[in-house]
Amino acid sequence: MGWVSVIMRQWNSWGDSQTKMAVNAKASLFLANLLGKATPLPDATLAEVMTKVPVSRLPKHPLIATDAENRVRHARGQSLPDWLVWRSGDIPVFPDGVAFPNTSEQVAELLVLAKQHNWVVIPYGGGTSVVGHINPIADERPILTLSLAKLNSLIHLDESSQLATIGAGANGPQVEALLKPHGYTLGHYPQSFELSTLGGWIASRSSGQQSLHYGRIEQVFAGGRIETLAGTLDIPTVPASSAGPDIREIIMGSEGRFGIITEATVRITRLPEQEVFCVYFVPDWAKAKAAVRELVQQKIPLSMVRLSNTEETRTQLVLAGHALAIAGLEKLLHWRGAGEDKCMLTIGFTGSSQRVKFAQAEVTRILKEFDTVATGQVLGKRWLQNRFKAPYLREALWKLGYAVDTLETAIDWQKVTPYMSDVEQALRNALVDENETVLAFSHLSHVYGQGSSIYTTYVYRVANSYEGTLARWKKLKADASQMIVKHGGTISHQHGVGQDHAQYLPAEKGVLGMEALYALATHFDAQKLLNPHKLLQD
Repeated sequence: MGWVSVIMRQWNSWGDSQTKMAVNAKASLFLANLLGKATPLPDATLAEVMTKVPVSRLPKHPLIATDAENRVRHARGQSLPDWLVWRSGDIPVFPDGVAFPNTSEQVAELLVLAKQHNWVVIPYGGGTSVVGHINPIADERPILTLSLAKLNSLIHLDESSQLATIGAGANGPQVEALLKPHGYTLGHYPQSFELSTLGGWIASRSSGQQSLHYGRIEQVFAGGRIETLAGTLDIPTVPASSAGPDIREIIMGSEGRFGIITEATVRITRLPEQEVFCVYFVPDWAKAKAAVRELVQQKIPLSMVRLSNTEETRTQLVLAGHALAIAGLEKLLHWRGAGEDKCMLTIGFTGSSQRVKFAQAEVTRILKEFDTVATGQVLGKRWLQNRFKAPYLREALWKLGYAVDTLETAIDWQKVTPYMSDVEQALRNALVDENETVLAFSHLSHVYGQGSSIYTTYVYRVANSYEGTLARWKKLKADASQMIVKHGGTISHQHGVGQDHAQYLPAEKGVLGMEALYALATHFDAQKLLNPHKLLQD
């Protein structure tokens, strides 16, 4: 039996309709003073949008829903351009139908029909894509969105090898609910955890917040079943292999271009005996970056290291509310040597009590060399409680007339500071021709011995129209993406390529690399039926 989610999904926004975030009065004033007073744009209603859905071009089929509401709800993802389309109600293309298969065999059956009748097929997991993975594009062919939502069961558990085979449509909470009664966890916690799916994590090469301990998805994915237009691809599980290139690597990051992941066998971990999150403040960015690099290169057994730069630290403390408590904290930190330039550092400790104790002692020893101020677990517990709520802030800001978006990369250590400075400056300058100010700040979300990911958030005032607001985003996105390419970073550390990043992929893969990817796409899908225009520019 599958596991049923209780989330009441919003049709035009992020997540659960029961979860709300508000912007406190101090933060609202901060934004108004920095960016200017804003006027929100009007929102369309679901009923209005449903009247725009055209007649389906697909035949009747017991697995395919062609009603207007299903087609609206599966029409876009969660990128900022998607958000503007949702809120305006001007959805340019709808899928002709949404399939809800119950088994891998039914997925294969639908792919046979698609090949016979020349349908475009878009795999759909949790609908959380922020780069255009799941958006239908105008096509003369009928478009079928294939939801994996019902493929969410625990198929097999091998406790001796710590392997679990799970339906690829299981979302984060479902995966954990399936494993926890057996004493295990996958431990994959992207910010989209409550909605994104196991198959989506593999298809986009996802990274969870605690990947230092549990591993990125490429370290977790052991094998599985993929339905392709040429037949079923079964990837066996072996602990390690030198038998040629790893077929898993072909599927990871393929974004539905080569086939549809229906079952995934993953490496699981026993539930930790103890898990602690502590927050520290480092006097300035130079010391903070040096400190986290030392922690990861010393291979201290941590589960998470997250470092906010000075601007993000300042903004986060404003957004936190609790003015008196924050004022007291600021006073204490200043007295301890962490003043205006301070950076907030959050560290996760996971495992046995002995492991956690050892790691905490090592962190204390190393951070002391960088004049770091420890604040204990209070702020860490608050972070843990709200770790998946940040995406809900988009709606709170939208209602005030501001748009917020993020971008991310990973880059070698010597390039981290120059890139971060340049990309933030590029964002702040992107709208100067309109006399608009942009708020930009960054944090290191995942650290490696070689370098780090950099996750940058930017906030700007909406224009007086949806078209104008999208035009502003295009300037911001282009300038920031070009800065990533200039500094030699990856165009995506954890969000994938989709449509929004496809034009920048050749800079990373090179001519021969791109030719190899196109050859693979042709091998699996010569008719370009599977998720065309995503990952690769067709």
